[in-house]
Amino acid sequence: MELRTVPDVVLLCSEWPARALLNAQLVDDGYDVVTTDRWPIPRQHLRAGGKPRALVIDLQGLPDPDAVLDEVRHLIPPHRVVVIAALATMDAGRIRQMGFRVLVRPVAVGEVVAAVKEVLES
Repeated sequence: MELRTVPDVVLLCSEWPARALLNAQLVDDGYDVVTTDRWPIPRQHLRAGGKPRALVIDLQGLPDPDAVLDEVRHLIPPHRVVVIAALATMDAGRIRQMGFRVLVRPVAVGEVVAAVKEVLES
């Protein structure tokens, strides 16, 4: 059985082009990244003792963003989470009140990567 290391970043993004670009840039910057396109994120990546150093969640395309963020708050410290929100998905101020770092669409790949680096360096 292969031992899997804890990834630096778990990336949840339902749109494959954005997911692929973010993954490629983070990997190019030297981070170990696990990607997924749906919630719930496979539990092995969020279990106790094996949590990633950062979690990126793109709310676009998720059926119930409120429920996702509520559950995430109990799985990983909110300061380690970068949430990408669209105006139509959820109010950015409300997401910030939950303790998450928020980027509002439209957002460039470089902005997301910079936010992830801040989380990883803190």
